[in-house]
Amino acid sequence: MSLRATSIATTLAEVFGYAEFRPHQAEIIEHVIAGTDAFVLMPTGGGKSLCYQIPALHRSGVTVVVSPLIALMKDQVDALRANGVAAAVLNSSLSAGESRAVLGDLRAGALDLLYVAPERLVLDGFLGELARVEIALFAIDEAHCVSQWGHDFRPEYVRLSVLRERFAHVPVVALTATADEQTRADVLHQLGLGKARVFATGFDRPNIHYSAAYKTKPAEQLIEFLRDYRGASGIVYALSRKRVEQVAERLRDAGFSAAAYHAGMDAAERTRVQEEFLGDRLDIVVATVAFGMGIDKPDVRFVVHYDMPKSIEGYYQETGRAGRDGLPARALMLWSMQDVVTARGFIEAGANEEQRRIESHKLSAMIAFAEALSCRRGALLGYFGEELASGCGCCDVCDTPPETYDATVHAQQALSAVYRLGERFGLGYVVDVVRGAGIERIVANGHDRLSVYGIGAGHSRDEWTSILRQLIHRGYLRVDVAEYSTLKLAGRAGSVLRGEETVVLARPPAPRKKTPAEKPAAKGARAARSLETEEQVALFERLRELRREIAAEQQVPAYVVFADAALADMARRAPRTREDFLAVSGVGAAKLERYGEAFLAAIAGE
Repeated sequence: MSLRATSIATTLAEVFGYAEFRPHQAEIIEHVIAGTDAFVLMPTGGGKSLCYQIPALHRSGVTVVVSPLIALMKDQVDALRANGVAAAVLNSSLSAGESRAVLGDLRAGALDLLYVAPERLVLDGFLGELARVEIALFAIDEAHCVSQWGHDFRPEYVRLSVLRERFAHVPVVALTATADEQTRADVLHQLGLGKARVFATGFDRPNIHYSAAYKTKPAEQLIEFLRDYRGASGIVYALSRKRVEQVAERLRDAGFSAAAYHAGMDAAERTRVQEEFLGDRLDIVVATVAFGMGIDKPDVRFVVHYDMPKSIEGYYQETGRAGRDGLPARALMLWSMQDVVTARGFIEAGANEEQRRIESHKLSAMIAFAEALSCRRGALLGYFGEELASGCGCCDVCDTPPETYDATVHAQQALSAVYRLGERFGLGYVVDVVRGAGIERIVANGHDRLSVYGIGAGHSRDEWTSILRQLIHRGYLRVDVAEYSTLKLAGRAGSVLRGEETVVLARPPAPRKKTPAEKPAAKGARAARSLETEEQVALFERLRELRREIAAEQQVPAYVVFADAALADMARRAPRTREDFLAVSGVGAAKLERYGEAFLAAIAGE
């Protein structure tokens, strides 16, 4: 499909069915079409895929997309084909005959996009095949896998540096939703993209409501949370296979449509669960983190962590699978100190000392997020180096704010200690100095003679830990993981130390008591779809059933036919003509021809 003479806005509307670009998409797409390298950091659901899919239709040659998971490749190819785009996948799921057919299409120049795994791409034989065809660009998805600092480092991704060596004049775009400062720099270095333009569009997902609750009776807390989400799609993550099976059984006993998914299951059974979930024949998947990276289902209304994740990056990526259609979604994390002990045990079992250090830092950040007393979204964004000007109004902490106090003096004491210690020590050491702990290391370093030594002896270790973590969340301090997780002054720390700014922090709570999980902030599926009348709700359900039937007949995920957002728009607009139907968000020319007649008939009640 050659669209080089067409505007990108026309391609967006006619091929993908959207009236306007999301923030930053158009700028990135124009840059990539121009043939220059790019690094794209965009939140899950922000529209990363279009940043290479539209350039693929405007540049001559085939776009080669590197993706880590077979399921993700298949879903994206199915969606592209539904929009009339010539796309294919080449991986181990294909038979020998199917692979030969794809290679034949590649050699004939019949493909716009080809999805491959990194292991396949770096084989000499395949690189030789690519050298004989015209390449439009290389797109490296989940690019954080390149870096040792990333939460999902994959050694095979490092070998992708061969692309810059073998195809020096072909543009490369690397894309990820999760990369802190160290990860970003490492990805650019490993891929030889030193001159690439970096597009960091932000990490915020304002449609997701974040909450965390300490575990008391977790199964009951989960069921209470889910009561307002019956019939909606969601994912529940647990850390062990045994826990996954137990939670899935408990949900089924409570009347929910739920199934387990983990690596210990038979491959055919895993495939069945995944296909039923994608086809809207199953509402809830209870899974280990093996499930989800390859799932491009836009209408997931909630993600629950039954156990605390091991890193902020993992948590962010997993919660990012909710609300990819832009409609309201919920992310609930249940956690306990036993989760912390278990995670530390996994880390300590690792053989690589440097990796253990990195993972320990990430776990500490995750614990701090779970214990956050200030805006939880602010804490999440602060980890990735973004500052939120005020509370988000869409998290549990903002819903029920803790007691606050003028903590300027405490902040000055903490920041002064970090400064006096030369910004060379971690949080625990700073707390020990401020409290005047008589430990051997402090005495040996001579830090017991500093003016800040013992300045906060009247407060407990937990209180000072809370104060320092809040200062990190608020952007007055930052953690330098590349230098052994040392604390450094940041943002407006100087103005606080000079007495030019008042700091208001949350008062640390009393020892935690058992409390039930929070109620969802919005009423499930109906509120998420913004449907206003019972007639609209009824029409939406009819359209959803039609979508389910078509998806089953075509053996594709339900959202490949239409996403929930498109069905909701149909229910609100109730289009009667082909022209009206084309105005629905998510309806392009190919989908109008393929599905228009059936959906217009359903809307008309035929």
